[in-house]
Amino acid sequence: MHHFQLIALPPSEFAPLFTLSDQALAQEHGAQRHIATANTGYPCRISLEDAQQGDELLLLPYEHQPAASPYRASGPIYVRRGAVQRVLPADEVPPYLSSRLLSVRAYDNAHAIIDASVCEGTQIAEEIERVFSNAAVAYLHLHFAKRGCFACRVERQHSA
Repeated sequence: MHHFQLIALPPSEFAPLFTLSDQALAQEHGAQRHIATANTGYPCRISLEDAQQGDELLLLPYEHQPAASPYRASGPIYVRRGAVQRVLPADEVPPYLSSRLLSVRAYDNAHAIIDASVCEGTQIAEEIERVFSNAAVAYLHLHFAKRGCFACRVERQHSA
């Protein structure tokens, strides 16, 4: 069995942005302030859970693949005000992922995509295990398949 851990984003790089005006957010960061209007549809990349109705979030571009490779990439993400970085136990998949259609992108040590697939979130643990059965896979990125937005990084764990 190939154990894994989902990696949430740290809040430190986003917290200062919440103090900026909407104008500064837009001009300096290409970001927008949002208030969640429902309990789904606003997935926070720090807490790895959906924001609750009334929560304040920022929608901003995030460079999720910063490596110097042809696969360097960025895209929009939501982060929630006051969110605490979630640290999940090995092999745990929260509803944030299990309730959505997901894209799996497998990267090697040169940061090149060497495998990719799409699956229902309810099947993501099995798909991660399948992809990690290839020893050349260094890490994974999960994306929400419908909009293509980065969801989280997945790393190998050598013990559960």
